[in-house]
Amino acid sequence: MKCFEIAANPSIASLGSVERDQVEPSGDDLLVRIEASSLNFHDYLVVTGAIKVAPGRVPLSDGVGIVEECGPDSTRFRPGDRVMGTFFADWPDGPPTAAGTGRMLGDHVDGFASRYVTMSEKRFTRAPAGLSPAEAATLPCAGLTAWRATVIEGNIKPGDTVLVQGTGGVSVFAAQFARMAGARVIATSSSAEKGERMKALGVEEVVNYRENPEWGDTVKQLSDGGVDHLVEVAGGDLAQSLQALRVDGSLCLVGALTRQPIAFPAPYMIYGNLHVSGITVGSRQQQLDMVKAVETGGLRPVIDSVHSFHDLPEAFGALKQQRHFGKIAIEYD
Repeated sequence: MKCFEIAANPSIASLGSVERDQVEPSGDDLLVRIEASSLNFHDYLVVTGAIKVAPGRVPLSDGVGIVEECGPDSTRFRPGDRVMGTFFADWPDGPPTAAGTGRMLGDHVDGFASRYVTMSEKRFTRAPAGLSPAEAATLPCAGLTAWRATVIEGNIKPGDTVLVQGTGGVSVFAAQFARMAGARVIATSSSAEKGERMKALGVEEVVNYRENPEWGDTVKQLSDGGVDHLVEVAGGDLAQSLQALRVDGSLCLVGALTRQPIAFPAPYMIYGNLHVSGITVGSRQQQLDMVKAVETGGLRPVIDSVHSFHDLPEAFGALKQQRHFGKIAIEYD
């Protein structure tokens, strides 16, 4: 079977395809024929060597496919079921623990850049009904991160105001989940065209952060004293983000796209009585809860472009440019 491996000196150019033997399922394993995946910033850091992994590691944390065979101890799925992987190999439920968040697919263990995978059934949930494989494949990392940041950690409720940053996968999902919960959504963006696309998803206001470097104060004015909750994907200097929050508001740090150290004026935190938390994706049970919400709410993931599995390096090149709106998906033809 064909798969992609991380080279000893990792880069997009050195991401090479190889042939491996297909592993027959044993115990509670599933043999899954992968249909689709999607790219995340974490995958990009792995492929380019910013996150160190063992040479030969198979990347990609997202994967959706059809169960071909079940091991003798498998009880949750049957051949023909469409399943999607979970980001963490060992976090079934409950609060995060060192053991539960210690191994990520496509990082500490092999991921889904492979025509077939053989993994424990505990590493899968069912895929949402009504979505294409590519749409479903955008959910396990970006979708679940946004779900946890808004619904679980943010406890978003009708009438709240939520701020999302940019138009990448997590931010678009966060806007969609916040709208499903009845919240008002404000977004930041540097692109007028992307801002209009966010408004088409139900975002009420868009603030251009390049034209307006003091965008935190602008957001505060647009939200009558500050937003209730902010989904932070940029990291780095949090001054404007904290300025945008109301007193007793909360910020959920889900990413650090700037790759800069976190910094902020302490008085913003103290006098604002603000709450700042960090999260990494979510558990298997949280993914199951998200699947139900996606089905009930009729959410359709936003896909910017679809690339062939054979052109995976090209897809990472597109991710590197950071011009996408929503998610970049991979289909395994």
